[in-house]
Amino acid sequence: MATISSLGVGSNLNLGDLLKQLQTAESQPLVALSAKAKSYTSKLSAYGSLQSALGVLQSAAKKLSDPALFQTVTGTPSVSGILSASSTDSSSAGSYNITVSQLAQAQSAITAGQASTTTAIGSGKITIDFGTITGGTLDAATGKYSGAGFTPDASRVAKPITIDATNNTLGGIRDAINAADAGVTASIVNDGSGTPNRLVLVSTQTGETSSMRISVDGDAALQNLLNNDPAGTQNLQQTVAGQNAKLTVNGIAITSAGNTVKDAIQGTTLTLVGAGTTGLSMKANTASVKTAINDFVKAYNSLQSTASSLTAYDADTKTGAALMGDSTLRNLQTRIRQALTTPQIGGPNEMKVLTEIGVGFQKDGTLAVDSVKLDKALDANLAGVSKLFASATGSTAGYGKQLDALVEDLNRTGGSLKVATDGVTSTIKELDKQYDAMQTRVDTKVDLYRKQFNQLDVLMSSMNTTLSYLTKQFDAMNAGKGK
Repeated sequence: MATISSLGVGSNLNLGDLLKQLQTAESQPLVALSAKAKSYTSKLSAYGSLQSALGVLQSAAKKLSDPALFQTVTGTPSVSGILSASSTDSSSAGSYNITVSQLAQAQSAITAGQASTTTAIGSGKITIDFGTITGGTLDAATGKYSGAGFTPDASRVAKPITIDATNNTLGGIRDAINAADAGVTASIVNDGSGTPNRLVLVSTQTGETSSMRISVDGDAALQNLLNNDPAGTQNLQQTVAGQNAKLTVNGIAITSAGNTVKDAIQGTTLTLVGAGTTGLSMKANTASVKTAINDFVKAYNSLQSTASSLTAYDADTKTGAALMGDSTLRNLQTRIRQALTTPQIGGPNEMKVLTEIGVGFQKDGTLAVDSVKLDKALDANLAGVSKLFASATGSTAGYGKQLDALVEDLNRTGGSLKVATDGVTSTIKELDKQYDAMQTRVDTKVDLYRKQFNQLDVLMSSMNTTLSYLTKQFDAMNAGKGK
Protein backbone atom coordinates (compact mmCIF):
# COMPACT_ATOMS: atom_id res chain seq x y z
CA MET A 1 0.00 0.00 0.00
CA ALA A 2 1.22 3.48 -0.79
CA THR A 3 2.38 5.64 2.13
CA ILE A 4 2.73 9.35 2.73
CA SER A 5 6.08 10.55 4.11
CA SER A 6 4.52 13.55 5.91
CA LEU A 7 0.99 13.55 7.26
CA GLY A 8 -1.37 15.95 5.45
CA VAL A 9 0.62 16.22 2.25
CA GLY A 10 -1.71 13.99 0.28
CA SER A 11 -4.96 15.37 1.69
CA ASN A 12 -3.80 18.95 2.12
CA LEU A 13 -5.18 18.74 5.70
CA ASN A 14 -3.33 19.60 8.98
CA LEU A 15 -3.29 15.95 10.10
CA GLY A 16 0.05 16.29 11.98
CA ASP A 17 -1.35 18.80 14.46
CA LEU A 18 -4.55 16.80 14.73
CA LEU A 19 -2.52 13.69 15.62
CA LYS A 20 -0.64 15.64 18.33
CA GLN A 21 -3.93 16.83 19.80
CA LEU A 22 -5.27 13.29 19.84
CA GLN A 23 -2.05 12.04 21.47
CA THR A 24 -2.35 14.72 24.17
CA ALA A 25 -5.95 13.75 24.83
CA GLU A 26 -5.10 10.05 25.01
CA SER A 27 -2.19 10.83 27.40
CA GLN A 28 -4.28 12.56 30.05
CA PRO A 29 -4.47 9.40 32.22
CA LEU A 30 -0.63 9.33 32.14
CA VAL A 31 -0.49 12.87 33.48
CA ALA A 32 -2.76 11.89 36.34
CA LEU A 33 -0.70 8.77 37.12
CA SER A 34 2.52 10.78 37.00
CA ALA A 35 1.16 13.37 39.41
CA LYS A 36 0.00 10.62 41.77
CA ALA A 37 3.40 8.89 41.63
CA LYS A 38 5.15 12.21 42.31
CA SER A 39 2.99 12.69 45.38
CA TYR A 40 3.90 9.26 46.73
CA THR A 41 7.58 9.78 45.90
CA SER A 42 7.52 13.00 47.92
CA LYS A 43 5.93 11.09 50.79
CA LEU A 44 8.62 8.41 50.61
CA SER A 45 11.31 11.08 50.66
CA ALA A 46 9.63 12.66 53.67
CA TYR A 47 9.64 9.33 55.51
CA GLY A 48 13.35 9.11 54.70
CA SER A 49 13.96 12.52 56.30
CA LEU A 50 11.95 11.40 59.31
CA GLN A 51 13.96 8.19 59.65
CA SER A 52 17.20 10.19 59.46
CA ALA A 53 16.09 12.51 62.28
CA LEU A 54 14.98 9.51 64.32
CA GLY A 55 18.38 7.90 63.75
CA VAL A 56 20.13 10.93 65.25
CA LEU A 57 17.80 10.81 68.26
CA GLN A 58 18.39 7.08 68.67
CA SER A 59 22.18 7.54 68.61
CA ALA A 60 21.94 10.23 71.28
CA ALA A 61 19.63 8.04 73.39
CA LYS A 62 21.89 5.01 73.00
CA LYS A 63 24.87 6.98 74.29
CA LEU A 64 22.91 7.96 77.40
CA SER A 65 21.70 4.38 77.87
CA ASP A 66 25.24 3.14 78.58
CA PRO A 67 26.07 3.18 82.32
CA ALA A 68 29.77 3.48 81.42
CA LEU A 69 29.18 7.09 80.28
CA PHE A 70 28.34 8.06 83.86
CA GLN A 71 31.23 6.11 85.38
CA THR A 72 34.04 7.79 83.47
CA VAL A 73 36.49 9.47 85.82
CA THR A 74 39.21 11.85 84.65
CA GLY A 75 42.57 11.91 86.38
CA THR A 76 44.55 15.15 86.63
CA PRO A 77 48.17 14.86 87.89
CA SER A 78 49.61 17.83 89.79
CA VAL A 79 53.02 17.25 88.17
CA SER A 80 53.34 16.60 84.45
CA GLY A 81 55.62 14.04 82.82
CA ILE A 82 55.08 11.26 85.37
CA LEU A 83 51.78 9.55 84.57
CA SER A 84 48.31 9.86 83.12
CA ALA A 85 45.16 8.25 84.49
CA SER A 86 41.69 7.25 83.36
CA SER A 87 38.91 5.29 85.00
CA THR A 88 35.52 3.77 84.28
CA ASP A 89 34.62 3.32 87.94
CA SER A 90 33.08 6.30 89.68
CA SER A 91 34.21 4.89 93.04
CA SER A 92 37.80 5.78 92.10
CA ALA A 93 37.08 9.49 92.50
CA GLY A 94 39.35 11.05 95.10
CA SER A 95 42.86 12.37 95.67
CA TYR A 96 46.01 10.24 95.61
CA ASN A 97 49.74 10.69 96.11
CA ILE A 98 51.82 8.59 93.73
CA THR A 99 55.58 8.06 93.53
CA VAL A 100 57.05 6.29 90.51
CA SER A 101 60.53 5.08 91.37
CA GLN A 102 61.16 2.86 88.35
CA LEU A 103 59.65 2.35 84.91
CA ALA A 104 59.20 -1.10 83.40
CA GLN A 105 61.55 -1.91 80.56
CA ALA A 106 62.25 -4.75 78.16
CA GLN A 107 65.54 -6.65 78.22
CA SER A 108 67.92 -5.96 75.35
CA ALA A 109 71.08 -7.92 74.49
CA ILE A 110 73.65 -7.82 71.67
CA THR A 111 75.91 -10.40 70.02
CA ALA A 112 79.61 -10.12 69.29
CA GLY A 113 80.40 -8.15 66.14
CA GLN A 114 80.50 -9.82 62.72
CA ALA A 115 82.44 -8.60 59.69
CA SER A 116 79.57 -9.23 57.27
CA THR A 117 75.82 -9.61 57.38
CA THR A 118 75.83 -11.96 54.38
CA THR A 119 78.52 -14.49 55.32
CA ALA A 120 77.29 -17.92 56.42
CA ILE A 121 77.69 -18.53 60.17
CA GLY A 122 76.22 -21.94 60.89
CA SER A 123 73.06 -23.99 61.07
CA GLY A 124 71.01 -25.33 63.91
CA LYS A 125 67.93 -24.74 66.03
CA ILE A 126 67.54 -21.67 68.23
CA THR A 127 65.23 -21.80 71.27
CA ILE A 128 64.36 -18.64 73.18
CA ASP A 129 62.52 -18.92 76.48
CA PHE A 130 61.68 -16.29 79.07
CA GLY A 131 61.86 -15.99 82.80
CA THR A 132 63.36 -14.12 85.73
CA ILE A 133 67.08 -13.63 86.42
CA THR A 134 67.56 -14.22 90.14
CA GLY A 135 70.43 -13.29 92.43
CA GLY A 136 73.98 -12.85 91.20
CA THR A 137 75.86 -9.76 90.19
CA LEU A 138 75.71 -7.89 86.88
CA ASP A 139 78.95 -6.50 85.50
CA ALA A 140 77.84 -3.22 83.98
CA ALA A 141 80.90 -3.07 81.69
CA THR A 142 80.45 -6.53 80.12
CA GLY A 143 76.73 -6.88 80.54
CA LYS A 144 77.14 -10.39 81.98
CA TYR A 145 75.97 -11.98 85.22
CA SER A 146 77.95 -13.98 87.74
CA GLY A 147 76.36 -16.27 90.29
CA ALA A 148 72.85 -15.68 88.93
CA GLY A 149 69.97 -18.09 88.52
CA PHE A 150 67.18 -18.24 85.93
CA THR A 151 63.57 -19.14 86.74
CA PRO A 152 61.57 -19.88 83.56
CA ASP A 153 58.09 -18.43 83.10
CA ALA A 154 55.99 -21.59 82.86
CA SER A 155 53.12 -19.70 81.20
CA ARG A 156 55.13 -19.01 78.05
CA VAL A 157 56.01 -21.75 75.55
CA ALA A 158 59.30 -21.37 73.66
CA LYS A 159 59.21 -21.49 69.84
CA PRO A 160 62.18 -23.24 68.17
CA ILE A 161 63.65 -21.33 65.22
CA THR A 162 65.34 -23.32 62.45
CA ILE A 163 68.52 -21.93 60.88
CA ASP A 164 69.69 -23.69 57.71
CA ALA A 165 71.43 -22.97 54.41
CA THR A 166 68.64 -20.57 53.42
CA ASN A 167 69.04 -18.21 56.39
CA ASN A 168 72.36 -18.91 58.13
CA THR A 169 73.81 -15.42 57.69
CA LEU A 170 73.50 -12.64 60.28
CA GLY A 171 70.79 -11.03 58.14
CA GLY A 172 69.05 -14.37 57.67
CA ILE A 173 69.12 -15.11 61.42
CA ARG A 174 67.60 -11.68 62.10
CA ASP A 175 64.80 -12.33 59.61
CA ALA A 176 64.15 -15.85 60.94
CA ILE A 177 63.78 -14.59 64.51
CA ASN A 178 61.40 -11.82 63.47
CA ALA A 179 59.32 -14.17 61.32
CA ALA A 180 58.98 -16.71 64.16
CA ASP A 181 56.96 -14.32 66.35
CA ALA A 182 58.86 -15.80 69.29
CA GLY A 183 58.57 -12.81 71.63
CA VAL A 184 61.76 -11.15 70.44
CA THR A 185 62.51 -8.51 67.83
CA ALA A 186 65.88 -8.64 66.08
CA SER A 187 67.81 -5.94 64.28
CA ILE A 188 71.39 -5.28 63.17
CA VAL A 189 73.41 -2.32 64.38
CA ASN A 190 76.71 -1.21 62.83
CA ASP A 191 79.08 0.07 65.56
CA GLY A 192 81.80 1.25 63.14
CA SER A 193 84.50 -1.17 64.35
CA GLY A 194 86.44 -3.74 62.30
CA THR A 195 83.65 -6.27 62.95
CA PRO A 196 80.80 -3.78 63.15
CA ASN A 197 77.64 -5.81 62.62
CA ARG A 198 75.96 -6.74 65.88
CA LEU A 199 72.64 -8.57 66.21
CA VAL A 200 70.39 -6.79 68.72
CA LEU A 201 67.67 -8.82 70.46
CA VAL A 202 64.91 -7.07 72.40
CA SER A 203 62.12 -8.79 74.33
CA THR A 204 58.70 -7.69 73.06
CA GLN A 205 57.40 -7.60 76.65
CA THR A 206 58.60 -5.48 79.52
CA GLY A 207 59.19 -6.78 83.04
CA GLU A 208 61.50 -9.04 84.98
CA THR A 209 59.78 -12.26 83.88
CA SER A 210 60.48 -11.45 80.21
CA SER A 211 64.26 -11.79 80.42
CA MET A 212 65.69 -14.06 77.70
CA ARG A 213 67.53 -17.37 77.83
CA ILE A 214 68.82 -18.57 74.45
CA SER A 215 70.02 -22.06 73.65
CA VAL A 216 71.37 -23.37 70.33
CA ASP A 217 71.39 -26.96 69.13
CA GLY A 218 73.69 -26.92 66.11
CA ASP A 219 76.98 -25.73 64.71
CA ALA A 220 79.60 -24.37 67.11
CA ALA A 221 79.76 -21.00 65.34
CA LEU A 222 76.02 -20.50 65.80
CA GLN A 223 76.29 -21.58 69.45
CA ASN A 224 79.18 -19.18 70.05
CA LEU A 225 77.12 -16.37 68.57
CA LEU A 226 73.80 -16.89 70.38
CA ASN A 227 74.05 -19.28 73.36
CA ASN A 228 73.18 -17.16 76.37
CA ASP A 229 72.14 -18.42 79.79
CA PRO A 230 72.25 -15.88 82.65
CA ALA A 231 73.03 -18.84 84.96
CA GLY A 232 75.68 -20.31 82.64
CA THR A 233 77.45 -19.56 79.37
CA GLN A 234 76.79 -15.99 78.23
CA ASN A 235 77.82 -15.06 74.70
CA LEU A 236 75.57 -11.98 74.52
CA GLN A 237 76.05 -8.67 76.27
CA GLN A 238 73.00 -7.36 78.12
CA THR A 239 72.57 -3.65 77.38
CA VAL A 240 69.19 -3.16 79.09
CA ALA A 241 67.92 -5.27 81.96
CA GLY A 242 64.31 -6.41 82.01
CA GLN A 243 62.65 -4.79 84.98
CA ASN A 244 59.23 -4.10 86.51
CA ALA A 245 57.70 -0.73 87.15
CA LYS A 246 57.76 0.25 90.80
CA LEU A 247 55.49 2.81 92.39
CA THR A 248 53.63 3.66 95.56
CA VAL A 249 50.00 4.82 95.75
CA ASN A 250 49.29 6.60 99.03
CA GLY A 251 52.30 4.78 100.49
CA ILE A 252 51.32 1.31 99.25
CA ALA A 253 54.10 -0.36 97.21
CA ILE A 254 53.05 -1.70 93.81
CA THR A 255 54.98 -3.49 91.07
CA SER A 256 53.90 -4.03 87.46
CA ALA A 257 55.45 -5.85 84.55
CA GLY A 258 54.37 -3.01 82.27
CA ASN A 259 54.05 0.74 82.40
CA THR A 260 50.28 0.45 82.00
CA VAL A 261 49.15 -0.29 85.53
CA LYS A 262 45.54 -1.42 85.96
CA ASP A 263 43.51 -1.45 89.16
CA ALA A 264 46.22 -0.15 91.47
CA ILE A 265 43.37 2.28 92.05
CA GLN A 266 40.06 0.43 91.55
CA GLY A 267 38.81 0.64 87.95
CA THR A 268 41.68 2.95 87.02
CA THR A 269 44.43 2.65 84.42
CA LEU A 270 47.68 4.46 85.20
CA THR A 271 50.06 5.02 82.31
CA LEU A 272 53.57 5.64 83.62
CA VAL A 273 55.91 7.86 81.61
CA GLY A 274 58.60 8.98 84.06
CA ALA A 275 59.96 8.73 87.59
CA GLY A 276 58.87 11.20 90.26
CA THR A 277 56.16 12.10 92.73
CA THR A 278 52.81 13.64 91.88
CA GLY A 279 49.39 14.18 93.30
CA LEU A 280 46.48 12.75 91.32
CA SER A 281 42.96 14.16 91.43
CA MET A 282 40.31 11.74 90.15
CA LYS A 283 36.99 13.43 89.36
CA ALA A 284 33.84 12.20 87.66
CA ASN A 285 33.74 13.40 84.06
CA THR A 286 30.44 15.25 84.30
CA ALA A 287 31.32 17.38 81.27
CA SER A 288 30.88 14.43 78.89
CA VAL A 289 27.56 13.53 80.52
CA LYS A 290 26.32 17.11 80.19
CA THR A 291 27.33 17.15 76.52
CA ALA A 292 25.47 13.88 75.91
CA ILE A 293 22.30 15.23 77.55
CA ASN A 294 22.46 18.46 75.53
CA ASP A 295 23.02 16.43 72.34
CA PHE A 296 19.95 14.37 73.19
CA VAL A 297 17.83 17.51 73.62
CA LYS A 298 19.14 18.91 70.32
CA ALA A 299 18.34 15.65 68.55
CA TYR A 300 14.78 15.67 69.92
CA ASN A 301 14.26 19.30 68.88
CA SER A 302 15.69 18.57 65.44
CA LEU A 303 13.14 15.75 65.08
CA GLN A 304 10.37 18.19 66.03
CA SER A 305 11.63 20.71 63.48
CA THR A 306 11.72 18.03 60.79
CA ALA A 307 8.19 16.92 61.68
CA SER A 308 6.93 20.53 61.51
CA SER A 309 8.40 21.08 58.05
CA LEU A 310 6.94 17.79 56.79
CA THR A 311 3.42 18.69 57.99
CA ALA A 312 3.38 22.42 57.15
CA TYR A 313 0.70 24.16 55.06
CA ASP A 314 1.59 26.93 52.59
CA ALA A 315 -1.27 29.44 52.58
CA ASP A 316 0.07 31.22 49.50
CA THR A 317 0.17 28.15 47.30
CA LYS A 318 -2.64 26.43 49.22
CA THR A 319 -0.59 23.23 49.35
CA GLY A 320 0.40 21.02 52.26
CA ALA A 321 3.75 19.32 52.87
CA ALA A 322 4.18 15.63 52.08
CA LEU A 323 3.13 14.35 55.53
CA MET A 324 0.46 16.89 56.43
CA GLY A 325 -2.22 14.98 58.35
CA ASP A 326 -0.13 11.78 58.30
CA SER A 327 -1.25 9.49 61.13
CA THR A 328 2.06 7.59 61.27
CA LEU A 329 4.00 10.76 62.05
CA ARG A 330 1.41 11.97 64.52
CA ASN A 331 1.39 8.67 66.42
CA LEU A 332 5.18 8.55 66.38
CA GLN A 333 5.42 11.99 68.00
CA THR A 334 2.84 11.03 70.60
CA ARG A 335 4.71 7.85 71.55
CA ILE A 336 8.03 9.64 71.95
CA ARG A 337 6.56 12.40 74.09
CA GLN A 338 4.73 9.88 76.26
CA ALA A 339 8.00 7.98 76.76
CA LEU A 340 9.77 11.16 77.90
CA THR A 341 7.01 12.23 80.28
CA THR A 342 6.40 8.85 81.91
CA PRO A 343 8.22 8.77 85.29
CA GLN A 344 10.95 6.19 85.82
CA ILE A 345 10.43 3.56 88.48
CA GLY A 346 12.70 4.13 91.48
CA GLY A 347 12.95 4.48 95.21
CA PRO A 348 11.38 7.36 97.16
CA ASN A 349 14.54 9.48 97.01
CA GLU A 350 15.59 8.62 93.44
CA MET A 351 15.16 10.82 90.37
CA LYS A 352 12.16 9.89 88.26
CA VAL A 353 11.51 12.69 85.73
CA LEU A 354 13.61 14.88 83.43
CA THR A 355 12.56 18.13 85.09
CA GLU A 356 14.60 17.10 88.15
CA ILE A 357 17.77 17.68 86.14
CA GLY A 358 16.53 20.81 84.38
CA VAL A 359 15.21 19.25 81.15
CA GLY A 360 11.60 20.11 80.32
CA PHE A 361 9.06 20.67 77.55
CA GLN A 362 8.27 24.15 76.22
CA LYS A 363 4.94 25.45 74.91
CA ASP A 364 6.02 24.78 71.31
CA GLY A 365 6.70 21.11 72.08
CA THR A 366 10.48 21.36 72.12
CA LEU A 367 12.78 20.50 75.02
CA ALA A 368 14.94 23.05 76.86
CA VAL A 369 17.83 22.62 79.32
CA ASP A 370 18.33 24.62 82.49
CA SER A 371 22.15 24.42 82.62
CA VAL A 372 22.40 25.62 86.22
CA LYS A 373 19.97 22.98 87.45
CA LEU A 374 21.66 20.29 85.34
CA ASP A 375 25.11 21.18 86.72
CA LYS A 376 23.82 20.94 90.28
CA ALA A 377 22.25 17.53 89.60
CA LEU A 378 25.44 16.20 88.02
CA ASP A 379 27.63 17.44 90.87
CA ALA A 380 25.31 16.35 93.67
CA ASN A 381 23.91 13.06 92.36
CA LEU A 382 25.64 11.68 89.28
CA ALA A 383 24.48 8.17 90.17
CA GLY A 384 20.88 9.39 90.20
CA VAL A 385 21.26 11.03 86.79
CA SER A 386 22.74 7.77 85.52
CA LYS A 387 19.68 5.80 86.68
CA LEU A 388 17.41 8.34 85.00
CA PHE A 389 18.88 7.44 81.58
CA ALA A 390 20.76 4.15 81.84
CA SER A 391 20.48 0.70 83.35
CA ALA A 392 22.34 -2.59 83.40
CA THR A 393 22.02 -5.24 80.71
CA GLY A 394 18.66 -6.98 80.89
CA SER A 395 16.84 -3.98 82.34
CA THR A 396 14.53 -1.66 80.37
CA ALA A 397 14.77 1.25 82.80
CA GLY A 398 16.09 4.67 81.81
CA TYR A 399 14.98 7.23 79.25
CA GLY A 400 18.01 6.56 77.07
CA LYS A 401 17.37 2.84 76.88
CA GLN A 402 13.61 3.31 76.39
CA LEU A 403 13.98 5.84 73.54
CA ASP A 404 16.54 3.61 71.84
CA ALA A 405 14.12 0.66 72.05
CA LEU A 406 11.19 2.79 70.86
CA VAL A 407 12.96 3.95 67.68
CA GLU A 408 14.13 0.40 67.08
CA ASP A 409 10.51 -0.77 67.32
CA LEU A 410 9.32 1.90 64.87
CA ASN A 411 11.84 0.78 62.24
CA ARG A 412 11.65 -2.97 62.71
CA THR A 413 9.71 -5.23 60.36
CA GLY A 414 6.10 -4.72 61.36
CA GLY A 415 6.88 -1.41 63.06
CA SER A 416 4.59 1.49 62.18
CA LEU A 417 7.19 3.55 60.31
CA LYS A 418 8.50 0.52 58.44
CA VAL A 419 4.96 -0.52 57.49
CA ALA A 420 4.14 3.00 56.25
CA THR A 421 7.37 3.24 54.25
CA ASP A 422 6.92 -0.20 52.72
CA GLY A 423 3.31 0.66 51.83
CA VAL A 424 4.34 3.81 49.97
CA THR A 425 7.14 1.95 48.19
CA SER A 426 4.69 -0.74 47.10
CA THR A 427 2.22 1.89 45.82
CA ILE A 428 4.94 3.61 43.78
CA LYS A 429 5.90 0.29 42.17
CA GLU A 430 2.23 -0.39 41.33
CA LEU A 431 1.82 3.09 39.82
CA ASP A 432 4.94 2.50 37.72
CA LYS A 433 3.37 -0.67 36.37
CA GLN A 434 0.10 1.14 35.62
CA TYR A 435 1.99 3.96 33.91
CA ASP A 436 3.93 1.52 31.70
CA ALA A 437 0.72 -0.34 30.76
CA MET A 438 -1.11 2.92 30.03
CA GLN A 439 1.83 4.20 27.98
CA THR A 440 1.69 1.05 25.87
CA ARG A 441 -2.06 1.56 25.27
CA VAL A 442 -1.56 5.22 24.34
CA ASP A 443 1.28 4.35 21.96
CA THR A 444 -0.86 1.67 20.33
CA LYS A 445 -3.82 4.04 19.95
CA VAL A 446 -1.70 6.85 18.51
CA ASP A 447 -0.04 4.44 16.12
CA LEU A 448 -3.53 3.37 14.93
CA TYR A 449 -4.49 7.04 14.38
CA ARG A 450 -1.27 7.58 12.45
CA LYS A 451 -2.02 4.60 10.18
CA GLN A 452 -5.62 5.79 9.60
CA PHE A 453 -4.45 9.31 8.79
CA ASN A 454 -1.89 7.86 6.40
CA GLN A 455 -4.65 5.87 4.67
CA LEU A 456 -6.75 9.03 4.48
CA ASP A 457 -3.81 10.87 2.94
CA VAL A 458 -3.28 8.15 0.36
CA LEU A 459 -7.01 8.01 -0.48
CA MET A 460 -7.33 11.79 -0.75
CA SER A 461 -4.20 11.96 -2.87
CA SER A 462 -5.62 9.34 -5.22
CA MET A 463 -8.97 11.12 -5.42
CA ASN A 464 -7.25 14.42 -6.12
CA THR A 465 -5.27 12.79 -8.92
CA THR A 466 -8.48 11.33 -10.41
CA LEU A 467 -10.23 14.66 -10.05
CA SER A 468 -7.42 16.40 -11.87
CA TYR A 469 -7.51 13.81 -14.68
CA LEU A 470 -11.28 14.04 -15.10
CA THR A 471 -11.17 17.82 -15.07
CA LYS A 472 -8.67 17.79 -17.89
CA GLN A 473 -10.78 15.33 -19.86
CA PHE A 474 -13.93 17.43 -19.50
CA ASP A 475 -12.03 20.52 -20.44
CA ALA A 476 -10.76 18.77 -23.55
CA MET A 477 -14.27 17.56 -24.49
CA ASN A 478 -15.75 21.01 -24.01
CA ALA A 479 -13.03 22.51 -26.11
CA GLY A 480 -13.79 20.00 -28.94
CA LYS A 481 -17.50 20.83 -28.98
CA GLY A 482 -16.74 24.50 -29.22
CA LYS A 483 -15.04 23.92 -32.60
